[in-house]
Amino acid sequence: MKKRPTILDVARQAGVSKSTVSLVLQNSSLVKQSTREEVTKAIDELGYVYNRSAAGLRGAASGLIGLIINDLRNPFFTEFAASAQMTFASKGYSTVIANTDEDPEIQAQVIDSMIEHGVSAFVISPTYGGDESPFERIERAGIPTMQVLRQLDERTDLFPFASHDYAFGGEAATRHLIDTGCQKIAFAGGLADRPITLERMSGYRNVMQANGLAPTIFHGRPSRQFGREIALKILQEHEGLEAAICFSDLVALGMLSGFAELGIKVGQDFRIIGFDDIEECSLAFPRLSSVRCDTALFGRNAAEAMLAWIVDGVRPPDTKHYPVELIKRQSTLGLNA
Repeated sequence: MKKRPTILDVARQAGVSKSTVSLVLQNSSLVKQSTREEVTKAIDELGYVYNRSAAGLRGAASGLIGLIINDLRNPFFTEFAASAQMTFASKGYSTVIANTDEDPEIQAQVIDSMIEHGVSAFVISPTYGGDESPFERIERAGIPTMQVLRQLDERTDLFPFASHDYAFGGEAATRHLIDTGCQKIAFAGGLADRPITLERMSGYRNVMQANGLAPTIFHGRPSRQFGREIALKILQEHEGLEAAICFSDLVALGMLSGFAELGIKVGQDFRIIGFDDIEECSLAFPRLSSVRCDTALFGRNAAEAMLAWIVDGVRPPDTKHYPVELIKRQSTLGLNA
């Protein structure tokens, strides 16, 4: 007896993913007309019969959201992922979470895998590098997708982007340091030419230029190790520097450690501001000033925006930036603050 064709056979014949075939069978409006025609042609050629009763049973289960994060080791992204996952869960949606570890090949693999497992939607904090083919596959599959915190694909009409107003955060941090009397202020951390680095650094550059001050920039992977190394470098090669705005709290905490080793009193001899305001900022000594992004609230907002899209058909705006706030603590106000 000839083997009955399956949905995978249709997908191979049409050159699309299994999830795309499923969307066509469900008459989803998310699929392009040209793609729909290719799938329909493959169905006719293979004689595939859609088992609607089985599909109905599958559809009765909770939806599955693909949540892809570039670096779950960073508490900032961990808090975001946890907040988003809990929001999806509160509405009956399960979440599959993947850490790409800043590797574009892993990112491509997990996107392909999640498409094949039939996720209802993607929320992605993307890894830089590689090509845009993973997003092209998402487009072909017709899966609603939001980019968050970082933007890889510039087609926000297809993949809406949500983040924080990092430029304002950099401006507020730089003005605060100038108000404390600092003139020689550095920006530390972030890989050169990355969009997220340029955005977080833009406010710093603007305020320094407006005040006739020369910027000093140290690029590097945003880690504690890098922050410690920069603290040592500043003491050895840039003794005139008075303060630093860091790309992330991890860099700032590393600098705190480095200066402590050198006997430099942060908040008195040197001032530091972090970015993100993770929980450790209020627990470190001295307590770290930081640009608060309220990651937990952002996670909830992003998840709610996606739920509104896939449940009610209300698409998020192409681009949205949430406000940030400078939290001033001992690392800029002094140890008695």
